[in-house]
Amino acid sequence: MTQVVSPQHARAEASTEADTLTVHIGGDWQITERHPDWTDSAARLHPAKVILDGSGITGWDSSLALYLREARVWSEKIGAQVVVQHMPAGAEKLSQVLAQKPATTAKPECAPELVTVVGVATVKLWTETKSLSNLVGECAFSIGRFFKGQAQFRWRDCLNEMQLCGAMALPIVGLISFLVGVTLAYTGSIVVRQYGGDIWLADMVGLAVTREMGPMMAAIVLAGRTGAAYAATLGNMKANEEIDALATLGVSPVDFLVMPRMLALFLMMPFLALYSDCMGILGGMAIAAAPPLNIPPTLYFAEMQTIVDLSDINTGVIKAAIFGLLIGLAGCWRGMQAERSAVGVGQAATSAVVTGILLIIVCDSICAVFFNIVGW
Repeated sequence: MTQVVSPQHARAEASTEADTLTVHIGGDWQITERHPDWTDSAARLHPAKVILDGSGITGWDSSLALYLREARVWSEKIGAQVVVQHMPAGAEKLSQVLAQKPATTAKPECAPELVTVVGVATVKLWTETKSLSNLVGECAFSIGRFFKGQAQFRWRDCLNEMQLCGAMALPIVGLISFLVGVTLAYTGSIVVRQYGGDIWLADMVGLAVTREMGPMMAAIVLAGRTGAAYAATLGNMKANEEIDALATLGVSPVDFLVMPRMLALFLMMPFLALYSDCMGILGGMAIAAAPPLNIPPTLYFAEMQTIVDLSDINTGVIKAAIFGLLIGLAGCWRGMQAERSAVGVGQAATSAVVTGILLIIVCDSICAVFFNIVGW
């Protein structure tokens, strides 16, 4: 069987003699031009030996190397011996390299195995838990050193962080809390007006804001504002090897970097929660005073005092203090474990916000159950 192509183009002339297949390759092989295919030269043949003669080649590119690769793969598949003669050295070498690499086929996409997913998630959760527990333990030792007067703690840094996470956060916390109070009042009015109990709107807004929404809104704002800033700052310091430099100098990063930030949030969050309570109540009062409710502010405030007492305010303040610790812990934890790159810093900031909000929601649920059990 012989295949002949025009002399100026790539050609492959195949001939068989006994159990030997001889392919005379010639012409100018160009990937952009039409050229022979190996299956045309060796279709339905099973020779014991294949001879590839390239004495007639006038030019070549990768198309020739691919042709030789197909010949090698086909010969290896049927167990035939390959002999290459008068072939360009570059084409022969490239075909050998290509023959060693199996052709890649796209694997069908499918859902991962359930056991694999559960196993990976369990290992990741266990690793994260150990890392967080390690930081909590170091913070506990740092508190012990602080009361002994041995901690490398600077009040100047703590006061600076208190200003950043406290006074500088008042505008955004106030705006969010006021709008939450407005939303609660609008939603509550839909229910209480059906029973003619417009004045009960003050009770609902007062309790919801002081016990839950006030500290919750302040904590979520601080998680996105301050927690992400802590993670980005510590992550950048880690990328620049500043934390390693502190450890080399014998300065504890937890004492010097983590504890001032956590203490600042712990001290400022109760005040922010009280401020958030006031703004939320004002938002509800503004909606109650507007038509169609038309409840005077004095009557609104007097009715709210009948249901909201000091225990409700204390509940929100205690929650806020705990939320502050969790936000600081999440931000510093993600910052300390960030990768040493700009991408790692961004991922740490994102993870700090997600982790902080998750811890806040879980802690709020636990506190709600606990305060209900103790009767607060």
